[in-house]
Amino acid sequence: MGEDHFWAIRGGGGTSFGIITSWKVKLHDIPEKVTVFNMTRTLEQNATQLVNKWQHIADKVDDNLLLRLFLRSNISSPFKRGQRSINAIFFTMFVGGVDELLHEMKKSFPELGLMKEDCIEMSWIESIIFFYIGFPKGTSPDVLLNWNTTTKKQLYFKGKSDYAQHPISIKGLEGIWKLYNKLGENAGVELQFSPYGGKLSEISESETPFPRRAGNIFMIEYGAFWMKMENSKRSLNWSRKLYRYMAKYVSKSPRAAYFNYRDLDIGVNNINGNTSYEQARIWGVKYFKNNFDRLVKIKTKIDPTNIFRNEQSIPPLLA
Repeated sequence: MGEDHFWAIRGGGGTSFGIITSWKVKLHDIPEKVTVFNMTRTLEQNATQLVNKWQHIADKVDDNLLLRLFLRSNISSPFKRGQRSINAIFFTMFVGGVDELLHEMKKSFPELGLMKEDCIEMSWIESIIFFYIGFPKGTSPDVLLNWNTTTKKQLYFKGKSDYAQHPISIKGLEGIWKLYNKLGENAGVELQFSPYGGKLSEISESETPFPRRAGNIFMIEYGAFWMKMENSKRSLNWSRKLYRYMAKYVSKSPRAAYFNYRDLDIGVNNINGNTSYEQARIWGVKYFKNNFDRLVKIKTKIDPTNIFRNEQSIPPLLA
């Protein structure tokens, strides 16, 4: 298909450049066992200070350690009307054994107080079921062959994203907690902090269309969930309000976004008719930085009539 075309579909959105029918992937060896843990801390358990410390070390720990952080909010007891409990959930997978993980955590993040009984050793495929999909410990991998999502209740979701290049201040974190307390009972929201660093930081911005590896300490996902359509406006408004609040703490010029979350709030192509380069660049550089220009040139070469298009597809240069 040519080097440019192959470069474009590995991070530039395959839907802009044709229909991909197959992939060839390279696998990597991993140990027989990996180790996971899932620890929750509330504000009363010093969550603010722990989140602050996490920001300073999450991108600098051992390359085999993925130390993710979720910030969730639950309705408090009826005696604290209008207040929600804030939970910082440290969700971690380590490619190695328990003893190695405890040594690394004691060195990098002793404030969390991780104990051996908090850790679970399992196979890598079991960790995917537990860590990413959320099934209980001990669930058979066979569930992946029979998992029918249509049996679950309908769940609506909106995701937005940001990149943090510096730690959010204590004052900034406390502002997030205040916004959580303004949520209604039926609003489901979550902030997810995914650390960068490690091997990611060794990949140049131009090696693939995805440029956000080096220079960022973590990515932020703003997730809003709701079960009934009548609750959508409240959840979406909160998500956008938090996004506006976070502007001072995240990347700028442009404010970056993660392409896989497809946030139409940051700009869209024309529904009818052609979209100019200048119009598409408003959202394009937020996803791809300077790689957007190369993607447009490749699109113009292989799909000049823009057959493969959607709200945020790469447009060709207009004749």
